[in-house]
Amino acid sequence: MAEAIDEVLAALPMPVLAIDGSERIVAANKEATALVGQGLAGRHYVTILRQPQLIETIAAVLQDSQPRVSQYLSNDGIEDTTYRVTARVLPNLRVVMLAFQDVSHLEQAGQMRRDFVANVSHELRTPLTALMGFIETLRGPAREDAAARDRFLDIMQGEAGRMNRLVGDLLSLSRVEGDQRVRPRKSVNLSDVVSSVARTLAPLAKDTSVVLDCDLPDHPVSLIGDADQLMQVVTNLVENAIKYGASGGRVIIKLTEVARDLSLRAPGVYISVTDFGPGIAPVHLPRLTERFYRADSHRNRALGGTGLGLAIVKHIINRHRGRLRIESELGQGATFTVVLPLDLNTV
Repeated sequence: MAEAIDEVLAALPMPVLAIDGSERIVAANKEATALVGQGLAGRHYVTILRQPQLIETIAAVLQDSQPRVSQYLSNDGIEDTTYRVTARVLPNLRVVMLAFQDVSHLEQAGQMRRDFVANVSHELRTPLTALMGFIETLRGPAREDAAARDRFLDIMQGEAGRMNRLVGDLLSLSRVEGDQRVRPRKSVNLSDVVSSVARTLAPLAKDTSVVLDCDLPDHPVSLIGDADQLMQVVTNLVENAIKYGASGGRVIIKLTEVARDLSLRAPGVYISVTDFGPGIAPVHLPRLTERFYRADSHRNRALGGTGLGLAIVKHIINRHRGRLRIESELGQGATFTVVLPLDLNTV
């Protein structure tokens, strides 16, 4: 019988172990030994598994033979892993079989959804609270104060604009996430995209006393992509460089073709946006593309940022099978480089 159990467990791709009526472990496949340890045969399951919720589940199944589901948490020293444990009786073999299914990705997705809802609620609550406060004031103490009314209305317009930008970015993020698995099929002239963005943002650069320079090849640079999304990427990066690097007085947009990029292992195109402003502390660089993450939250909000722009950029670049590189040092400005493959079929 032991050999039959071993054969059944060895054929399963997930961690599985078997417990007999004496509450001893009688078999475990190699995935199970890798998860909970070596030398399992003959040992009481309580001394091995040690997690109260799972132990109670096993005890209940041993008592009434009804299938149950529990949870097992593991840590390999680097990250936590959550397993969904199914406990079922195998009548012919007279054992309880435990199957461990890794559901960490589901737990992470659930946590991301909860964090996302919490962040959106927080971002909307602040301007809504301000609007409600000003409305109450205008209906009461400032009803006849024309100067205060005009000042409050200006602030209310700014807060309403902030909510509008947030909703717009949320819709944009939803669209690009939905399109992320769909490969673009049309040819895009990146030279035209960069030139168009530079013309569109020239007034903003002028208003902030920033010189906007474009360094483009003499010939058109084309690839397969989504023109609107790539324009959104370049616009976001250049607009950020103008707003947050304005103290440097200059922003450079550079378009470069490379015969082979090491990360893509294929020919590619670089779109780099460089500012000469205050730079970004190294601790912030790995997290800049997270939703709602801000290196300087007060300054970001003052400049109208929603904290979603770089998250949108990341998803668009992923759709194009590209990479985003961020280089910065405090006091030395920052360079954001978009790496795109010339041919999507090569990556």
